[in-house]
Amino acid sequence: MKLSERVEALAESATLAVTAKAAQLKAEGVDVVSYGAGEPDFDTPDNIKQAAIRAINEGQTKYSKPATGIAPVKAAVCEKLARENDLSYEPSQVIVTSGGKMACYLAIQALVNPGDEVIIPVPYWVSYPEMVKLAGGVPVFLNGDENDSFKFSPAMLESAITPRTRMLIFNSPSNPGGFTYHPHEVDAIADVVTKHDIVTLSDEIYDRLRYEGQGFKSFAATNAKAYEQTLTLIGASKTYSMTGWRAGYVAGPQSIVKAMAKLQSQSTSGACTFVQHGLIEALTGDQSAVEQMRSEFEKRALHIHHRLTSISGISCNRPTGAFYVFPNVSRTYDKIGVTNSVDFSKAVLEKAHVAVVPGAAFGMDACVRFSFACSMEQIDKGLDRLADFLA
Repeated sequence: MKLSERVEALAESATLAVTAKAAQLKAEGVDVVSYGAGEPDFDTPDNIKQAAIRAINEGQTKYSKPATGIAPVKAAVCEKLARENDLSYEPSQVIVTSGGKMACYLAIQALVNPGDEVIIPVPYWVSYPEMVKLAGGVPVFLNGDENDSFKFSPAMLESAITPRTRMLIFNSPSNPGGFTYHPHEVDAIADVVTKHDIVTLSDEIYDRLRYEGQGFKSFAATNAKAYEQTLTLIGASKTYSMTGWRAGYVAGPQSIVKAMAKLQSQSTSGACTFVQHGLIEALTGDQSAVEQMRSEFEKRALHIHHRLTSISGISCNRPTGAFYVFPNVSRTYDKIGVTNSVDFSKAVLEKAHVAVVPGAAFGMDACVRFSFACSMEQIDKGLDRLADFLA
């Protein structure tokens, strides 16, 4: 049976593939330590679960009305963005989606025409280029400076912009890099963008997971013109440990949000209704669990960075946000008889029973990604194995 060219050209999500392979080995009885999935190991806070249960018991199980999100959840999103991101939006500028990934997909589909260029800084989240290609767009990769935590400069961005450029995808804190742009760096990048007719898709899903006093600024909050040219994308998965709930949202220019809404009406028909009630509680209820999780991730960030940098042949920037480290492991390739990050990842999975995601999936073959969304005991157990394997 012949498949469509678009799906034939689509790469499988490397993070999900690694997670599946690790799960398969575990099912076969192999004790695997997995650093694959970007999924908090904490349970969803109970107040959020209870809000969704109440909604189910009260009959909130029909279609979302409107499909862009029920009125109370849009109000909660606007309140959150004003309170935490210094952004003022009206409910008509908000769309609630079935997860942050769907929000990203809808935004790209609404804006990118065949042949349009989309600038994607490297390293990047695995789905960005594939979503751009599905829209017929052309990913243009902007390689960050490893000596500066893989960040790109305003000058680098300016040199990548052409008359075909339609969008910049900006992600801070970063998956997979674990780095965060300082507010003054965001200002400088926005100054470049606003000189051109470009939309910034600012993926800020890790906005509250920052460490050691790291500053943060939403891209749309830099200046009035940037506000008009930015889609701010967030979600509940990471901050509130709600990955399986599929609750994302975007705020931005009303014309773009309306276009995304048309697409959503012909695809998912909107986010799950009782999940939206859980999202309301997440955004407006007790936030103490967020700080508890953030504090624990901060301890893990410092610990895994210390452990990795003590292993011969590995260099690693210190993570300032999200729950990832992205070490350069290329100096170990010769020792274990591999030439790339895919073979490195296969070797450590098969021989050390440690699952990491190859950096090739993120555009950087010298590196691999570790998620430290796992217990401190698991972190040490896996790194003990890795150190022994590379000794």
